[in-house]
Amino acid sequence: MPDDLLLAGGLVVDGSGAPGFRADVLVRDGVIAAVGTGLSAPRVRDVAGRVVCPGFVDIHTHSDLTLLSDPRGLSKVHQGVTTEVVGNCGLGVAPLAAGAPVEPIRQAVAYLDLDPGVSWSWADLDGYLAALVAAGPGVNVATLVGHLALHASVVGFTDRPADFAEVELMCGLLGDALDAGAVGLSTGLVYAPLPYVREDELIALAEVVAGRDRIFTWHVRNYDDELLDSVSQAVRVARATGARTQISHLAAVGRRNWGAVRRALDLIGAANADGFDVGVDIYPYLHGNAPLSQLLPAHVQEGGPAVWAGRLADPAVRAEVRKAWADRPNGWDEITVSWTSRPAPDPVVGQTVADLAAAAGVDGPEVVLDLLAALGNGVLMTAGGRSEDDLRAVLTHPAAVVASDGLALDPDGVTGAGVPHPRCYGTFPRYLRWYGADLPDAVRRCTSAPAARVGLRDRGLLRVGAPADVVVFDPDRLADRATFTAPHQFAAGIDLVLVNGAVAVDGATHTGVRAGHVLRGSA
Repeated sequence: MPDDLLLAGGLVVDGSGAPGFRADVLVRDGVIAAVGTGLSAPRVRDVAGRVVCPGFVDIHTHSDLTLLSDPRGLSKVHQGVTTEVVGNCGLGVAPLAAGAPVEPIRQAVAYLDLDPGVSWSWADLDGYLAALVAAGPGVNVATLVGHLALHASVVGFTDRPADFAEVELMCGLLGDALDAGAVGLSTGLVYAPLPYVREDELIALAEVVAGRDRIFTWHVRNYDDELLDSVSQAVRVARATGARTQISHLAAVGRRNWGAVRRALDLIGAANADGFDVGVDIYPYLHGNAPLSQLLPAHVQEGGPAVWAGRLADPAVRAEVRKAWADRPNGWDEITVSWTSRPAPDPVVGQTVADLAAAAGVDGPEVVLDLLAALGNGVLMTAGGRSEDDLRAVLTHPAAVVASDGLALDPDGVTGAGVPHPRCYGTFPRYLRWYGADLPDAVRRCTSAPAARVGLRDRGLLRVGAPADVVVFDPDRLADRATFTAPHQFAAGIDLVLVNGAVAVDGATHTGVRAGHVLRGSA
C-alpha cells in the first residue's frame, strides 16, 4: 500500500521489558502491521544503529490548557512523548458543579494557564474533551478529574470540611466524569482549597474511583518534613478503599529530610505486598517546579487568590507568614522565579529569591511576599533541595515509572515565555541517557508500565495491531539539551516520532502533522 512505512534494521525494544532484537517494523493504516525480517514497503527508512520503541507515555503532565494554545505539543513530541495524561496534582479543568463561576477556579489553577487567549468555555468533562478534539492535538491526550475544580465548585475556597450533601454531589460529578472517559482522579493537597479537605472526603471519592477500576493519583500534603505522614495518608486511603493509587513525583525536599524517600517506599512496598496497588512516578531532576504560592501556609490562602493576594498587604499576616518560614527546609538561594504573568521579559524571571533580595536590600521573605501580593498565583518557581540518592532509589523501585510533571510548550509562542523547568523538554531523553543502563527496563518504565497505571491498555507496546506510536532514537546522540538557565531547547538524538502512524517529528523538524487522539478510559 502507498502509505505503508517500513522502519528497517533497527533494534526493537518493544516496551515489555524483554531484551531488544533486530527487526523491521511495518506501519500501515496507523497501526503496527508486522514486526520481523524480510519485510517490504513502498517507503523504507533505514534505522540501523537506532533504537525503535513505543512512544513515551507521560502520565503526569500539566498540558491541560497549553495544548489548546498550541496543539502540536512541541516540547513533548520532540522528546518522544506520544501520549500525555493531563489533570494531575488536583489541578484539572473539569468538571465544575452547575452554576459555579469559572474565573476563581481558573485563578486557582494558574499553573496550567500560560496563555490568557485560551477560551475556557466548558463545565463538564465532555465539553473539555470536545475542546481538545476541536483543537486537533499532535499527541494523544487522556485526562484525570482534578479534585480542585471538583471541590472548589461545590464547597468554595473556605477553610471548612464538606458536608454530607456536598460530598455526595462531588461523588456524583466524579462518577459522571469517569463514565465520560476520565482515566481517574487526582488530588493535590497543597493547593487551596484542597488543604482543607478531610480524609472522609478522600475516602468517599476513592470509593467512586475504585468502583470503576480507575487510578487515584496524589500530590500528597507535604514533601519535606511531613513526607512520611503524607504518604501514609495516601496508603491508608488505598487500603481502606482498594483504589489503585499513584504517588506523584515522590521526593524529599531539604537535606534534613534526605533518606525519607526510602522509608516512604517501604510503606508503598508493604501495601503492595498485602495485595493493594500503589505506584509512584518521578522525573530525573533534583529541582521541582510549582506556583510560588505553594510556600504560603494553607490558612493564609483561604478565599482563593483574589482574596489572599490582598491579605498579604496586612503587616500582621506578613509577620505570621515570616514566622512560618523561619525554619524552611531549603534556602532562598535554591528557589528561582521561573515565570510571571507580567509581560515578558520580566526582570525577576530567572533570578533566585536570594539574588533578588540582595539586589533590593531586603530579605527573601520580603521578596516572595511582595511578588505574591502583586501577582497572586501568577508567579511560578523552580525549587531545589533534593538528593541524588533519593532520586535513584525511586527510579529503580519496582513500583516506579517515569513522568515529566511538565507542560507541552511552544518555545516560539506565548507558552515559551520565562525559564520553565527543563523537564518540559528533556525528561525522557535525560532518563534514558543517564539512568537507563538497563535499556529494556528503562523503556518499559516510559511506555507500557505508565500506560498500564492509567488503564491505557492499547498504548505503550510495540506489537502487531497496536497503534503505531513509535520513537526512533540514536542511543549515541540521545541527550537532553534543556537546562535551568536555557530550557527552551529540544532534545538531541530523537530521529523520528510517529503518532498513530503519522510522522510528527523527522529529525529536528516537526512536520506539522497533528494525528493525536483524545483517549477515554473504560472499565
